[in-house]
Amino acid sequence: MAATFRSIYQIISKFDEAPLAYTLSAVSGVVYIVATIALIKRRGAWRTVAWAALIFELCGVLVVGTLSIIAPSLFGHPSVWSGFGSGYLFIPLVLPILGLIWLSRTGRAAKRSEAVS
Repeated sequence: MAATFRSIYQIISKFDEAPLAYTLSAVSGVVYIVATIALIKRRGAWRTVAWAALIFELCGVLVVGTLSIIAPSLFGHPSVWSGFGSGYLFIPLVLPILGLIWLSRTGRAAKRSEAVS
């Protein structure tokens, strides 16, 4: 959530300096909010939304993280995903992985309980 507020501040005050980086940070913040809501709801279509949001977030971190290392001039300023989230203690990299693991495990547990019933 702090990353979202930081992104909003940066977009308002510095957007012209690095539009790509700040847009990516804003997108990341929105995806985190959607993923959080979907993980809380966790049933039906929300489970699919959670999978999609977490996969999108992980792909964003991996692609932007790689590009920020091999072509840093693309961004102007770091985004939340730059350096695989190194400016945010690698939380942008770790959270989607943990979320995907959790979804996978809870999905298997639900299938086992349905099979037993």
